[in-house]
Amino acid sequence: MGFKNRDVISINDFSKQDLLHVLKVAKELEKKPNDGLLKGKIMAALFYEPSTRTRLSFITSMEQLGGRVIGFASGKVTSFTKGETLWDTMKMTENYADVIVVRHPLEGAARLAAEASSKPVINAGDGANQHPTQTMLDLYTIQKVKGKIDGLHIGMLGDLKYGRTVHSLTKALSHFNPTFYFIAPQALQMPKSYLEELDRLKIKYYVEENLFKVSDKLDVLYATRIQKERFADPIEYEKYKGVYRVDEIDRSLDNTEHAAYFQQAANGVHVRKALLALVLGKKE
Repeated sequence: MGFKNRDVISINDFSKQDLLHVLKVAKELEKKPNDGLLKGKIMAALFYEPSTRTRLSFITSMEQLGGRVIGFASGKVTSFTKGETLWDTMKMTENYADVIVVRHPLEGAARLAAEASSKPVINAGDGANQHPTQTMLDLYTIQKVKGKIDGLHIGMLGDLKYGRTVHSLTKALSHFNPTFYFIAPQALQMPKSYLEELDRLKIKYYVEENLFKVSDKLDVLYATRIQKERFADPIEYEKYKGVYRVDEIDRSLDNTEHAAYFQQAANGVHVRKALLALVLGKKE
């Protein structure tokens, strides 16, 4: 399936070939930035939920390719507070923009937005559901740091129950013959449905509570924070928030060869540039 006018809603909609193609275009644009590629194009960034990195990364991507940006950074400043529906907002926005990037606290909101809009919609996170562009930049970072994606031993650490990035990344990496190590307290482990899917695909995985039991086997450790906003019960959050110190990775790691998280943030721009160029038909 081609990319022009395509919505980017869920990582499940992308084949292995699709994912590899996005990474290839991202690499091209990193090597040879094409500053005027999206000149005359407008991106609407509709962020109903706060976000710093994702929003700034999309804005930077669009502006570096010569495009313009409109939109808002909080649902509080829009007609949303006056009762305008997401559907109506999308219908209005498609008149002003060529591509629409949406972040929303409700699961399924991005899919609804895409149904409402005739312009391509990119999901920048819908509740605990999906964050596909984050997954693509995670793949890009792993490929860059390890030199490959195939056949790696991947550790997932932290909140595996509510962490949408972990769910999406597990799904995407399933195309590349991985071995997974899911490291979390029992109450925050990977949902059963994901483990059953891995069983079906005959992908090896280990469920573990102790990082040190498996750390020497890992090629990559993907650490996620315990997300207060995803817990229905604040008492449950308080119980787990400091486990594995996932709330703040020790700063002594920052300057070591093992830390890829600052590079990961920079890679977000290359990948989002690739996606914007692809859905706007400026890259094949």
